[in-house]
Amino acid sequence: MAEYRTERVGRLVQEKIGALIVEGKIKDPRVNPFLSITRVSMSRDLTWAEVYVSTVKPQGNLTRGVEGLQKAAGFIQAQLASVMHIRQTPRLRFHEDTGIREGFDLIQKIDRLVEVNEGAADDR
Repeated sequence: MAEYRTERVGRLVQEKIGALIVEGKIKDPRVNPFLSITRVSMSRDLTWAEVYVSTVKPQGNLTRGVEGLQKAAGFIQAQLASVMHIRQTPRLRFHEDTGIREGFDLIQKIDRLVEVNEGAADDR
């Protein structure tokens, strides 16, 4: 039962932080609307939330965006506290998640290899 609750609270945190980013309520200029919250990992006692952030923009934008989100963590926690009805609002730690970017790069490499192999097969 406790695992279900941590997952449910994690999904709520992910949804609400994503909405704050998209709506532009976080005023830090480093936080742009192209940032997305990929996952949230909650501690068992719900006091900490590890928030993973990704973007399709270049790597430097992700690093600056995570720094901006970490700087605005107090504001974000206050916003979460106003919509979440739990005893203690989780403290937030933001981390870069490069998985989406690495996936795009891998797909591009595979596409290039397929093109090269098709060109070599046509030459035969």
